[in-house]
Amino acid sequence: MQKTRWRIKNIPDEKSVLALADSLNISNSLAALLIQRGVTNFFEAKSYFRPSLDLLHDPYLMDGMAIASARVLKALTDNEKICVYGDYDVDGTCSAALMYLFLKELGADVFTYIPNRITEGYGISKMSIDIIKEKNTSLIISVDCGITAVEEIVYGNELGIDTVVCDHHQAKDVLPPAFAILDPIKPGCNYPFKHLSGAGVAFKLARAVGARIGKKSLPLKYLDLVALAGAADIVPLVDENRTLVREGLDLINANPRPGILALLKSAKIEPGNLSAGQIVFTIAPRINAVGRLGDANRAVELFTTTDPKRAMELASVLEGENTARRRIDEKTFGEALKLVEDEHDLAADLGIVLHNNDWHPGVIGIVASRLVERYHRPSVMLTTIDGVAKGSARSIPGFNIYEALQACEHLLLQFGGHEAAAGLAVEIDKIDIFKTEFNIALKKSMTQKDVIPEISIDAKLVFSEITPKFFRILNQFSPFGPGNSKPVFLSEGVSLVYQPRIVGTNHLIATFKQNGGDKVFDSIGFNLGDFIEFIDKDRDLLDIVYTLEIITKDGKQFPQLRLKDIRIHENNRN
Repeated sequence: MQKTRWRIKNIPDEKSVLALADSLNISNSLAALLIQRGVTNFFEAKSYFRPSLDLLHDPYLMDGMAIASARVLKALTDNEKICVYGDYDVDGTCSAALMYLFLKELGADVFTYIPNRITEGYGISKMSIDIIKEKNTSLIISVDCGITAVEEIVYGNELGIDTVVCDHHQAKDVLPPAFAILDPIKPGCNYPFKHLSGAGVAFKLARAVGARIGKKSLPLKYLDLVALAGAADIVPLVDENRTLVREGLDLINANPRPGILALLKSAKIEPGNLSAGQIVFTIAPRINAVGRLGDANRAVELFTTTDPKRAMELASVLEGENTARRRIDEKTFGEALKLVEDEHDLAADLGIVLHNNDWHPGVIGIVASRLVERYHRPSVMLTTIDGVAKGSARSIPGFNIYEALQACEHLLLQFGGHEAAAGLAVEIDKIDIFKTEFNIALKKSMTQKDVIPEISIDAKLVFSEITPKFFRILNQFSPFGPGNSKPVFLSEGVSLVYQPRIVGTNHLIATFKQNGGDKVFDSIGFNLGDFIEFIDKDRDLLDIVYTLEIITKDGKQFPQLRLKDIRIHENNRN
């Protein structure tokens, strides 16, 4: 009945664990967790638990920053018309809002442009450049896009428009002839940290410009937008990102700007305790919804307005769009599941490629992610736009979807993205051959074993170790996300206090104790309701894999186990 493969991480050296535990006055289990995260001494622990803005890397270490910041200052000095060109997702809209607000505060003649997902598609287009040119614009600052816009930037140059690219996506073989390109992963850039979000790169440009005019601290007021973007875009929450997201979350929880406060109220989240996880699962879908189904400029306006009433109006629009998105999402997901059954031999295919002429382009990325969650294999969802199949690709941990698409580049009209997610376009009559070659590319670096979900377990834990102090220190490991995941624990030989029950669609509610101890913990296992038929309170011992969380009931906080999987001791039944 166990649903996943379990892999316990290597246990750190006992001597190192004891030394760190002693220097920090914490338990051995917590010390081991820190060492797994590269924290091996008191000073590293201080930086981990108290990340400081003083430790952020100098923005001028990024290749092209001196040229980019000088060009922006020239535009400010000469009162040039500036366009901040963003993208329609959370990172793109937050990046655009950040740069707009920063330049506006410096007195710039600036406006934002977010392309329509359905009519224009991703990134800079010649059509959008024509519109921007009509406004007598002489400088475009692209944020969260632009690194692959070679022809489009050539076109802009011909019209007398300079472009400064602020991006974090993978470059292709040829870089665009922009005035300056800021991208920490572009060839030749030696910036020390390679995993900034688009908003993170925009923030770096703002810091560089501010430093030139004695206002280096000015961009810090926009770290709330960097935090939203970083968490939502699933960038690794290590190094600079950990600092930027943590500082931004503190800003949101202490004094949210009107648009973010309105979003929190709309999502029924009490201001003051927003986490990176809540951004990913609750806030980000609402922001993304307006770009998926309509005009993402409404998200930019939400972030930039100072009027609380207007903010609530816009948050209500986002809520409505998100409700509509969920309905379309569910319908599309159902159709996709049927296509998987009809068109794929999952015993042979490592990847899933689906196409339907009528799928809404705004939800296929979400559905691709849901397919990955359901089948644990790289998935591509395509719909038809203007006679061409366009869509989204999503991957499983540890497998680079961008490289798989790169292997099929000769079949694609365009593609772009990064290791975990990408966009692509292919001619409809080449979908079948693309499906074949995509799977050939997967088989060069994957096996059927890789499509069995694996849980990586940080440590074994006995219930007696779970104390209020343990919880308090564990909470300081946050913000949690890629590269700094919430610790996953294994407790062995636990038993049920009561017979478990199911709530909602298929969620398991159970209460556990261990070895006759007096510590008892409630738990919830989402989509683990099937276990109820196989476990017996009176005779079964279980091993459980879980994360720890705090829930609030009637104004009081309680610990809870978030179950990930269960293993039954079969020998106990003999």
